Amino acid sequence: MKSETTPLKIVIVGHVDHGKSTLVGRFLYETDSLEEGKYEAIKATCERRGVPFEWAFLMDALQAERNQNITIDTAQIWFESDKRPYTIIDAPGHKEFLKNMVTGAAQADAALLLIAADEGIQEQSRRHCHMLSMLGIEQVTVVVNKMDLVDYDQERFENIISEYTEFLNEIGIEPSSFIPISAREGDNVASKPAENMAWYDGPNVVQVLDAFETPKTLENRPLRFPIQDVYRFDERRILAGRVEAGTLNVGDELVFTPHGKTARVQTIERWSAPASDTAHAGESIGVTLDEQIFVERGHVASHAAEAPEETSRFRANVFWMGKQDLLANRPYKLKLATQEVECTIREVVRIIDGSTLEVVSEDRDNIERYDVAEVILETKRPIAVERHDQTPEVGRFVIVDEYDVAGGGIVLEPELHQENIFWHEGKVARKDRERLNGHRGACVWLTGLSGAGKSSIAVELESQLHRRGIHTYILDGDNVRHGLGADLGFSAADRDEHIRRVGEVSKLFVDAGTIVVSAFISPYQRVRDRVRESMEDGQFIEVHVDASVEACEERDPKGLYEKARAGEIDNFTGISAPYEAPENPEIVIDTVTDESAAKSAAKIVDFLEQGGYLTMMREAVVKPQTA
Repeated sequence: MKSETTPLKIVIVGHVDHGKSTLVGRFLYETDSLEEGKYEAIKATCERRGVPFEWAFLMDALQAERNQNITIDTAQIWFESDKRPYTIIDAPGHKEFLKNMVTGAAQADAALLLIAADEGIQEQSRRHCHMLSMLGIEQVTVVVNKMDLVDYDQERFENIISEYTEFLNEIGIEPSSFIPISAREGDNVASKPAENMAWYDGPNVVQVLDAFETPKTLENRPLRFPIQDVYRFDERRILAGRVEAGTLNVGDELVFTPHGKTARVQTIERWSAPASDTAHAGESIGVTLDEQIFVERGHVASHAAEAPEETSRFRANVFWMGKQDLLANRPYKLKLATQEVECTIREVVRIIDGSTLEVVSEDRDNIERYDVAEVILETKRPIAVERHDQTPEVGRFVIVDEYDVAGGGIVLEPELHQENIFWHEGKVARKDRERLNGHRGACVWLTGLSGAGKSSIAVELESQLHRRGIHTYILDGDNVRHGLGADLGFSAADRDEHIRRVGEVSKLFVDAGTIVVSAFISPYQRVRDRVRESMEDGQFIEVHVDASVEACEERDPKGLYEKARAGEIDNFTGISAPYEAPENPEIVIDTVTDESAAKSAAKIVDFLEQGGYLTMMREAVVKPQTA
């Protein structure tokens, strides 16, 4: 009976042709982890085709390797020793597929570094090692393969130990052992004693793997539940994701980072699994909360006492594999857990040659392919991060250049600028301003397609309110783009940021006791929800200015639809970008069949009147608080 049931995830890395696939094939055979008859079937196929049998053929998933003679992607293979199960992440050694190696290694608990005895330490051997160090993998063993090709020469083995140990020490890796093997002959892999290497009396590879520690049970670590998506079923709002660490119970109070909103777990939802009020690390679940707070993909749920850091700036090590240089101050996409956010390199602290470990430069702002660099990285909005050696689940990341994963890295230290920033309370509160104004502050948010009539209604609404002595101001999409949003484009990320900024400004107007009329396409429901959540109940009034694409296109007052149809405008809402109509707006105005702008504005004024926004008793004198 096995003493452990939790699989240990190991990555096998090494230079191309140093024997990774052969070693894995040996693992499968020596540990009786193959399907019955598999070995015999492949051997018979080789004989039929007149080709020599290769242990690498046992890896079912690597058909492409058989065709091209190189491993082109990571593959996961499972085997069991007498102690526990293993998941092997086989990562390609070819230089062109380093990013696959990083992807595989980022998931591993331990690593085998493979070096061919006949070729010795190669450039890729050093790069792979450096990446393991950067990814924070501490359990490492060096396996010197193909000893049969050097006549099992002990001196050759010891020279490799001497040379590689010096390099490993420089980058902070302390291998548990060096093992001489011949994967082809089975020497020192699993069970076969190495008669040709009687000078070696250490453990074989499987014995070393069995000595590795299974990562401290993830259940005993702080809760990390990154939200993957939010689903709506009947009246329920289900936050779905995988519990990466810790334990979650019905009734637990969760804090969601960033933004720090809290709520209690009302139910834990599972699909095709027994119901339970507890979820453990490794489980993919959904949760419902006891109150409707705004949470979206990328937020990380935790217990308040052990929450991750929230910051938009941190020090990191990155390894770059992009075809183009990684440039300071150029936008890229950063993916960390389920978070995706635009990022820029604000400072290149130093650049290191990944093969020689020499500091290439301390005065450069471009990081070339295969360089390793220490940088200060800044994200466009705050995210949840932690040092990689404390919580790898939110301490490792990849960088995407356009559509390609072009780099990977680890968080060294978050820089918590927010610690020294405080909200200053004045002596005059919003309620005081509202009493002076004689009405409440509110945000009337007009959303709809371009050409639906938002701006016309906003102008008429401001006019009607102004005639009644109401303090108002219009925030219009085009106007704001001239200043506050002048640096933003029209990608989905830039639209999000644009509305975030407008939402913050709107909130300030509401705090000033003003009725702000914000007229923006604001195509995404989750972003409008985020603005609503930033204000108190009743302050955000969503108005859907409803008109079909066809109707708006027929009006086309600015000629934008014509340009979008001609391909002159990218990401145009309704044509080449989506529009999500409000799910539960306070007011709907149909500008196709209904009213003029004046009547539409009057409808909103009537809503404000009925809601008590316009009738607060004015107080001529406001007594400020004394210090």
